[in-house]
Amino acid sequence: MRNRLTIFGLVLSGILLFGALAYGLRGRAVVIDDYSDVGRSPSIYPDYSSTVIPPNIAPLNFMVQEEGSYYCARIYSEKGEAIEVFGRSPKILIPISRWHELLDKNRGGELHFDIFVRAGNGRWSRFRTISNKIASEDIDGYLAYRKMRYMHTLTRGHMGIYQRNLGNFDEKLVLDNRRYKAGCVNCHTFRGNRPDKVTIGLRKTGGVTLLIEKDKVSKIRTKFGYTTWHPSGKLVAFSINNLLLFFHTSRDEVNDAVDLDASLAYFVVDTKTVRTSPGISKKERLETWPAWSADGRYLYFCSAPMLWPDKTKVLPKNYYKVKYDLVRINYDIENDKWGEVETVLSAQDTGLSISMLRTSPDGRWLVFCMFEYGEFPAWQPSSDLYIMDLKAAEETGRYEYRRLDINSDQCESWHSWSCNSRWMVFSSKREHGDFTRSYISYVDDSGKVYKPLVLPQKDPEFYDSCLETFNTPEFVTGPIAVTGEGLARVVRGSAGVSVEMPITMATPPKAGGMPEQSQVWQERE
Repeated sequence: MRNRLTIFGLVLSGILLFGALAYGLRGRAVVIDDYSDVGRSPSIYPDYSSTVIPPNIAPLNFMVQEEGSYYCARIYSEKGEAIEVFGRSPKILIPISRWHELLDKNRGGELHFDIFVRAGNGRWSRFRTISNKIASEDIDGYLAYRKMRYMHTLTRGHMGIYQRNLGNFDEKLVLDNRRYKAGCVNCHTFRGNRPDKVTIGLRKTGGVTLLIEKDKVSKIRTKFGYTTWHPSGKLVAFSINNLLLFFHTSRDEVNDAVDLDASLAYFVVDTKTVRTSPGISKKERLETWPAWSADGRYLYFCSAPMLWPDKTKVLPKNYYKVKYDLVRINYDIENDKWGEVETVLSAQDTGLSISMLRTSPDGRWLVFCMFEYGEFPAWQPSSDLYIMDLKAAEETGRYEYRRLDINSDQCESWHSWSCNSRWMVFSSKREHGDFTRSYISYVDDSGKVYKPLVLPQKDPEFYDSCLETFNTPEFVTGPIAVTGEGLARVVRGSAGVSVEMPITMATPPKAGGMPEQSQVWQERE
């Protein structure tokens, strides 16, 4: 008993030396009334400061990057009970239930972080308050992305598609390439951010595409490239790419790719057939990165002149001269009729190549990448994000664009929209220059895009030791019904839907005019 009293006395004395301090134990508040103001903001990692955060996001756990022996964080807003985290560790791990309660009560308000650090001499320092705005609008509940090792050019490298619950830290596997004798798994696309209609492309035995319709999975015996669902859910437009991967020997990003040939086609879900049109598959052009308008009346895509002989299999000497235009074509889904291609933004006017188009679900915005050359921004250090107001363009007839303020001096790519058009997620190499991470930004009704926040993790040091790269992030409103072994069995199974690829302008038409869509062609390889 005497030893217990002695220990209690030592602990009590230590607390009294802090001043009036009641630490966060069993819900009691932390009060530190004897401290010195530092006069600057604390250094925290990740940098969750001066931005807009979703009201339903997982806790923004962070590290206090200041020297000290004890740390205290007080998280509070106008309504509700403040959250206090206190301890020897600089890791601030926020209780999830109390976090959600605080954010939900203060939608549209401010969220504040007060950081206190006790030095070795026993004195406390208080840093300038960190403030963030809590948005009124929710973010979609899930994020689907691909994770793979940095040396992803190895065909047998491990990679998989995962879905993350954005309200907490639960991450579940959708499909792992080790379940079907390796190969590349990529290009997962959702109809309207919903999990009831999904396509997943696989480079396996010539390429296949998984079509997920609620809890039913079909294997289409052809590989869809960059894919976009028509808002009706009746068809999927996709690219057919003959990509050549190669390496540089003397630059920061050694990976590179060139599209030796490319065209567009579309898959009709009910009939399980593939069709195309001369407007989206011209022999002398490279067409890629399709994106439907929100109303389904237009297909936006990227188009560039083919500067080398058709059917080439080697790296063209002038590959770096290819720059893609942003174009669109009208489409009448009721009659399956295509209009004429019109140029929205010319590479000749921008001096840059345009790629990776994504339209917002409300039909207002188009976000795209621009960089020095080619069509694959993820390996272009010069790639930045740009935004265009489609509504204003319809009223004025002028397609004006601007570079987003959220760009860094590293590559930005792989962006997508939330279903309410208020949140954008994108991939960036801003932290290390090599590994892509997923970042989330708020977009207000004027098109202003706010400071991005990296996808929160339970351990704030997660990204320091993570040697995998994150890409193709896609917002989803709910979890995919069929995952893991359920999808892998379909991939390994013998059953599948064979489709005939229609003739396009990539192959010479028969004498007498344009080819009919019912004719058969071989994929451009």
